[in-house]
Amino acid sequence: MNYQNFMGPPYETKFCALEEAAVNGTQISGYASLFGARDQGGDMVQKGAYQKCLKALNGRVKMLWQHNPHQPIGVWDEVVEDDRGLRVKGRLLTDVQAAREAQVLLEAGAIDGLSIGYRTKRSEKAGSGRLLHEIELWEVSLVTFPMLSEARVQPSDEEEALAQNLADTFRAARDMLA
Repeated sequence: MNYQNFMGPPYETKFCALEEAAVNGTQISGYASLFGARDQGGDMVQKGAYQKCLKALNGRVKMLWQHNPHQPIGVWDEVVEDDRGLRVKGRLLTDVQAAREAQVLLEAGAIDGLSIGYRTKRSEKAGSGRLLHEIELWEVSLVTFPMLSEARVQPSDEEEALAQNLADTFRAARDMLA
């Protein structure tokens, strides 16, 4: 998607599905982008694509609702490029109406996407898409429709432990009944 009205060269977005509504109160975390995964537009972000911009931004990336620049809904406290992709961790600001709505929708599983808003700085043609080598990241949004289904919000350690505990309890109950 290109937006000419944002400022300067085309503004692009990439969508990523959330694995689960990994919302712990107002905390959310996950991957907004995965390296080496081809999105529905045929593009593939390469490792290192975010390094320059993250250094320049000092980790300060906007959290928007559905890419709407008039609807910031929280803050990303941590935005880092690791071996897997662009990992984000942040907080919904529930004093903002759209953030309260986003939290409810995430918890219910009604929305399941993360999406990056960016400008391509350096890329090369690759088949029907592009290899993105350098990206100027502008924002990471919570969205309804993901573009990259493999990148998802990760459950928190507490949620993972609770899920494991429940699975163990059900397994033990099943074994007792057998």
